Amino acid sequence: MIKNKEVFISIKQEIKAEAHRLGFILAGVTTPEPPPHLAVYQEWLSQGRQADMAYLAREEAVLRRSDPRMILPECRSILALAVRYPAPPAGAQMPPEGRYGRVASYAWGEDYHLVLPEKMKSLAAFIEQLVGHPVPNRCYTDTGPILERELAQRAGLGWIGKNTCLINPDLGSYFFLAEIFLGLELEPDSPFEADRCGSCRRCLEACPTGCILPDRTLDARRCISYLTIENKGSIPEDLRPLLGDRVFGCDACQLACPWNRFAEGEIAAEFPGLPGVPTPDLAEALSLTPEAFDLRFQDSPVRRSKRQGYLRNASVALGNSESPGAAPALERAAADPDPLIREHALWALQRIKKGT
Repeated sequence: MIKNKEVFISIKQEIKAEAHRLGFILAGVTTPEPPPHLAVYQEWLSQGRQADMAYLAREEAVLRRSDPRMILPECRSILALAVRYPAPPAGAQMPPEGRYGRVASYAWGEDYHLVLPEKMKSLAAFIEQLVGHPVPNRCYTDTGPILERELAQRAGLGWIGKNTCLINPDLGSYFFLAEIFLGLELEPDSPFEADRCGSCRRCLEACPTGCILPDRTLDARRCISYLTIENKGSIPEDLRPLLGDRVFGCDACQLACPWNRFAEGEIAAEFPGLPGVPTPDLAEALSLTPEAFDLRFQDSPVRRSKRQGYLRNASVALGNSESPGAAPALERAAADPDPLIREHALWALQRIKKGT
């Protein structure tokens, strides 16, 4: 019995070692039990805080989030993983004159949707080779109907902070999460039980739009990441000035988090940054044709916003600069064939005119 237990533990250790070799900086194991905070998610949906992301509220999706075994009936363990991406320098100042925008740091490098599945497939193949037989599995990274942060917390990777991010005491919160559902029993790791946010409210106070809620969820309808990425329509006029120079996502709550101040850890080779992505020239952005946009961002998460959304966001950022020098680029955007781009470019021109 002791020998079997030692083999049981050894297999998990070898799996974790291979995960680290593949670039996963954190790895933990949990069970496929229903998530303990499902009611919070259901209440979040009932309040409409998912905005236009209707897929989150579909009955099948909610059912699958309520029980991982509905995704993989053979599931006996869930391997929770994390890969670190670069954090923006604390207190970094943008170039003057409102010429440049800001892209959230997770999108500086290659698209993790392209990178991580290949790493997980390699890890799943390693597991099958290790145990000597096929293992039913299903891999996810921000794509499936699962509550990723809950699984990661239960696997001991960190706690869910007030800013809704999973926070690790040594690594902070700048990492991607991934999961492999396994038809293989592994010894679960101890959950991360401690809440180390304490009385801190820096993330709530730093949020430009006040979208972070007291129950550790956020109102997507006000979240800059949602407004600049998932939102495919107009950005509400009262929120446009609050976007500042952000054209894709937002790092405000993570930048404010004390746990990120001294966080260290190896960054995966694929995520240091693609040229011109972190601080794009906004006037140049407004000149991108559909073909040029696709070529520029073919391997970048920024492509998720599509040209329409990216130029919409760049128009708002230029308007928020209130720089008269931005007018020529915005005038060209105001004649774009896309009505959404025209709408936001005209708004930006009016904002600049009011500021002069």
